Amino acid sequence: MRPRPGSRQRSQLHAHTLTAPGHPASGWRNRRVRRGGYRWAVGVLEGWMLDRSESALGIVFRSRFYRSAFLSLLVAGVGLSAATPQLTLFLVRELQTPLPVAGLYYVTNLAAPLAGFLVGRWSDRSQDRLLWFRICSVVGAVGWLAMAGATAVWMPFVISALALSVAGGSMAQLFAACRDELSRHPTRAENRVVATVRMAFTTGWILGPVFGSWFGGVFGLRALLIATAVCVFAQVIPLGRQRVERYDGPRTDTPTHHAAGRRRIDHMMPLLVFTAVCVLAMTGDTIKFGYLPIYMAEQLHVSDSLRGVVIGIQPLLELLLLPVVARLADRYGAIRAMTVGAVLGLAGNLAYALSTSVVGLFVGQALTAGLWACVGALGVSIAQRLYPEGVGTASGIFLSAIPLGSAIGGTIGGVGVAAIGLPHVFFIPAGLTSLAIVAFVVLGNRESHQSR
Repeated sequence: MRPRPGSRQRSQLHAHTLTAPGHPASGWRNRRVRRGGYRWAVGVLEGWMLDRSESALGIVFRSRFYRSAFLSLLVAGVGLSAATPQLTLFLVRELQTPLPVAGLYYVTNLAAPLAGFLVGRWSDRSQDRLLWFRICSVVGAVGWLAMAGATAVWMPFVISALALSVAGGSMAQLFAACRDELSRHPTRAENRVVATVRMAFTTGWILGPVFGSWFGGVFGLRALLIATAVCVFAQVIPLGRQRVERYDGPRTDTPTHHAAGRRRIDHMMPLLVFTAVCVLAMTGDTIKFGYLPIYMAEQLHVSDSLRGVVIGIQPLLELLLLPVVARLADRYGAIRAMTVGAVLGLAGNLAYALSTSVVGLFVGQALTAGLWACVGALGVSIAQRLYPEGVGTASGIFLSAIPLGSAIGGTIGGVGVAAIGLPHVFFIPAGLTSLAIVAFVVLGNRESHQSR
């Protein structure tokens, strides 16, 4: 509240009277003014250094690197989301792969954690963080071109395991570069900055499936895979020749090689536990994409257009929720926000399992969007904080958890549908998400105790 006219002068006169020599309160008043002035000055200085602007959009658009990263993720998101839903159809239609064998394609995602770890370790040893981003992009482009030229059933499986698993590291190293920049230029809006950059990839996943369906129908599925290769390579163009130097925090000691190896494993355990918990929470997504359309078509008899609306509503809501989740994390803590996201994911799986109409599926999609907004906005940032001495490794391990969860979810879905049918199969990911909630609560309590 702004002071009324004249109040400042009255306050200054009152302070001068109290602090005049010989006044009984002068000593007490002087000490109080000095303490208050010191605290005020420190507060202003900290605020100026850490948070010149609370606007995440302003920070992103003022920074050449953040702007470039935003455009890069948008291009990559469009390309990947255009091809991914069409891969099973490509295997069946172009290579005459039996449907049960085509369904095993996503098991190749099990190679992603190893690739993410190795790329992350190499990135943490490189001075330029964007070097491995560019290498992964080139490997991905070559992999998608090879996929477009595949002539045998086994070829897409090998290409996915060897090339596309490495290509996934490009996004991880881009977020590692974001963490380096945030470490060099701290801001209290860092969760919102990461969420703003991440919104580009989510936007790509909204636009890409529509583009992929049209492009594949007009030009063919092989041409679509070539277009995806072009997009994967084109993600390096917005960044041009920029460099992001690896940020090295202060080190207090230089342990021996054996001690350093043991310390690295000990320090990595919180990251591995957090990643495993996130995998538990994410298993329902593959089941949803694989079997929810079948449930809507065969049991609820929903039209094609309405099925598309049900599936497409989640990424749209996720996009809208990303900045909200980031703001809540800045205020209440990232782990607490992730716990709320897991609760929403549990409610979403229960909505799928208990739904007897399309309304229940819309509710489930809205709730699941909350979970994925938390994962997208906060997951990689939490992973980087849990392993600050290797943010490239942390980013690679965490983001590889998404395809790992996809592979595990696909396996659970196949077994669960055969055992208990649709839609009750969603009780399985609901149970796994319940375990994730308990784990997040434990992690949050431990973090609170350590911060005291």
